[in-house]
Amino acid sequence: MTIVRDAGSFRDPSGYVAHYDDRIFRVLREDAFSSFEWLRASGLLADLVTNKWLVPTDISTELAIQDVAPRVLEHEPINFISYPYEWPFELLKRAAIFHLDLHLKALESCFTLIDASAYNVQFEGTKPIFIDPLSLASYTEGEMWIGQRQFNDQFLNPLLLTSLLKIPFNAWYRGSVEGIASEDLARALRARHKLSWRIWSEVLIPVWLQRSAQSKPARGIAAKQRKLPLNALQFMLRNLRGWISGLRDPFATQTTIWRDYEAENSYLPEEEKRKQSFVADFIQRLRPKTVWDLGCNTGLYSETALRAGARDVVGFDTDHGALNLAVQRSVRSDLKFLPLYMDACNPSPSQGWHQKERAGLSSRGRPDAILALALEHHIAIARNVPLPMLLDWVVDLADCGVVEFVPKEDPTVQRMLSIRKDIFDQYSQAEFEAELAKRAAIEKREVVSSSGRTLYVYAKSPSRAQIS
Repeated sequence: MTIVRDAGSFRDPSGYVAHYDDRIFRVLREDAFSSFEWLRASGLLADLVTNKWLVPTDISTELAIQDVAPRVLEHEPINFISYPYEWPFELLKRAAIFHLDLHLKALESCFTLIDASAYNVQFEGTKPIFIDPLSLASYTEGEMWIGQRQFNDQFLNPLLLTSLLKIPFNAWYRGSVEGIASEDLARALRARHKLSWRIWSEVLIPVWLQRSAQSKPARGIAAKQRKLPLNALQFMLRNLRGWISGLRDPFATQTTIWRDYEAENSYLPEEEKRKQSFVADFIQRLRPKTVWDLGCNTGLYSETALRAGARDVVGFDTDHGALNLAVQRSVRSDLKFLPLYMDACNPSPSQGWHQKERAGLSSRGRPDAILALALEHHIAIARNVPLPMLLDWVVDLADCGVVEFVPKEDPTVQRMLSIRKDIFDQYSQAEFEAELAKRAAIEKREVVSSSGRTLYVYAKSPSRAQIS
């Protein structure tokens, strides 16, 4: 077993993250270790960990990692690392509010956040948690908010783009991994938006000040020398928190293509129950820890999997309205269900510095099982991906799972084909089964609708479930 430095951990000179035997460590410089000891001695570290605001962290006693450096921390691993450009609106909003609350709590203990990276926030289900204790440093009276611009770029501006302009921030954010700059947002805003004093104070004036500092460096130096009283900083953070709390996701009430699919689908009630029973039986027999729900929609089957015994589920979908409802479902029932924005035909790539700073989807671990329900026809028919290529992708993601085949006779496929030429002469159930059987054992199949929709359990090797 070798110690591997995390390719995305290099920007902070005070320490870096390393992986060893599926464990997470942080190697520190001497001065950073002293700061961590101060944080621990203050009681704030224990408070944050106890209240699940900070990932459990302590000084490492692992001998193998101490051979690399004497000052090492160990973090409890996060189940699935996600990025802000994958979060639905409501998750980015929850992360932004959490970051502000964390900063306010830190100030009460004479600590501050020295950056405002959204990548330092992760999720357990839909509950945000902070992962970088080195971002917490001693506060000095009069300090300015060092991370304000970063907070705007990575939290506030993406939320404003979607809330005010009804443009999903995800693709823009992914294309610019440091967030959405205020200068760019200002160009996109309408004249009516610029009548708001909040837009002036949080977007337009900072842009003007930045341009002024660039053209006249003396102004920038003077700005750095300004003092901000503690009560003024706290007021600023609370005021911003109140504004963000009031921002609304326009897709929460707007009708999207698949937002109402759970209530308005081609299944009869008894067929829906049969499908849920099939999924629940698969989960109960196999007991997977982590499940990926591809095309999770509003999370009905993600919840089914969790109720049946899965430890946690990560869901992926492209419909913003459906994802909003999925987040609501997870929050309402306190589920270990993380709904993310992801296009199966264009998943998050490895990108950033050296194309390794932000890992692609397939580089962030493997689930124990997948659910791919009512998905394959959207890829094979709507996106022209041949069934062999589709099944290569599905089976490579996990060693076992449940996949659904939707025949051409199904009303949904008929609607899809009504507006285009049927060029899919090799799209058939026989072809689907033959290709799936080349890649894995088909352990169970069941027709679950009058139109012929069929569920399959596949396993690349004999399954512990031994489903007959």
